[in-house]
Amino acid sequence: MEFKFLMPTEIHFGEDVVLKNKEVFRAMGNKALIVTGRSSSKRNGSYDDVKKALSQTGVEYVLFDEVEENPSLETIEKGREIGKRNNVEFVIGIGGGSPMDAAKAIALFIKNPDISKENIFTAGKLESIPVVAVPTTSGTGSEVTQHSIVTTHKDKTKKNLGQRIFPKVAFIDWKYTIDLPYDITVNTAIDAFTHLAEGYLNTNSTYMSDIYAEKGFELFKYCFEKLISKDLDQDFRKKVMMASVLGGIQIAQTGTSLPHGMGYPLTYFKGLPHGPATGVLTIEYLITFKDQTKIKRMLNILGLSHLGELEAIFSRLIDIKIDITPEEINEYANSIYGNKKKLRNHPEEVSLEDIVRIYSKSLLTD
Repeated sequence: MEFKFLMPTEIHFGEDVVLKNKEVFRAMGNKALIVTGRSSSKRNGSYDDVKKALSQTGVEYVLFDEVEENPSLETIEKGREIGKRNNVEFVIGIGGGSPMDAAKAIALFIKNPDISKENIFTAGKLESIPVVAVPTTSGTGSEVTQHSIVTTHKDKTKKNLGQRIFPKVAFIDWKYTIDLPYDITVNTAIDAFTHLAEGYLNTNSTYMSDIYAEKGFELFKYCFEKLISKDLDQDFRKKVMMASVLGGIQIAQTGTSLPHGMGYPLTYFKGLPHGPATGVLTIEYLITFKDQTKIKRMLNILGLSHLGELEAIFSRLIDIKIDITPEEINEYANSIYGNKKKLRNHPEEVSLEDIVRIYSKSLLTD
């Protein structure tokens, strides 16, 4: 048995962890850049908790609350300028995947003033100033991964920044998700599940990473039932957030696989939220596997006897109808297939026809 495992993020999981561990902020520096979306962190209490913790520890801060869904490199550059102008020493990302990914990218751009949207993907290995992550959704796992996914309009897609930017600390408190709308709860939960599945069925999966996936599937046996019944109580919020963290820890080791890469054009060109954009492709992706051994193990942990039962769950949770043509599918498929880096995490040989088939069966109506 041989594997490599790295998880440098210090995780604080539980209720009121921001205020209970406020001294962590003091150790990060004297001034922070808080990176958020436009409103959700102010509504759910996370921003107030962070402000209070900073005030009580004497840490100054400046707010950048202009992060859009699927943040663009232009937004990253704008955040960098605010951070540089105010001489911040660390960055706090509060929100879902978009603010946290933006916070990581901004921290990298602040540390490296010569990089820009024009050269970031060819810049080589870089370091960032410290990042603290405070997730307010249960799905992306960005609080415990090194990945930062940004929108590059030049390439007309979402793209991993390609750098290793682990948050130094993650404060994970389920209470920030208690009033999350049902549709966003479903979308982010589907994202968490696809992380677990794609990391489990992955070239880079190991005995160690599989532990996180299988514990995540165990939690999702319960979470899927609660999502379908729309019984989103506190116990559900705690467990789905834990499943999201487990998925994040796992893909920090393995990376994601085909559905994530294939889902990016559906988000960029068709406006599908990230979770459904990957989830809508997942069942057909699972069907393509010649070796179904680990899929059967996954289904067993979920309490399911065959893929049809998982498909029924997905059909209850994801209702997607988009206007897409066979020509567009061929264009997206060729783009994915032409980038071998996007295929290397898939453990079996995959053909262009396989990718077209996944798109077509998932998206085209009879």
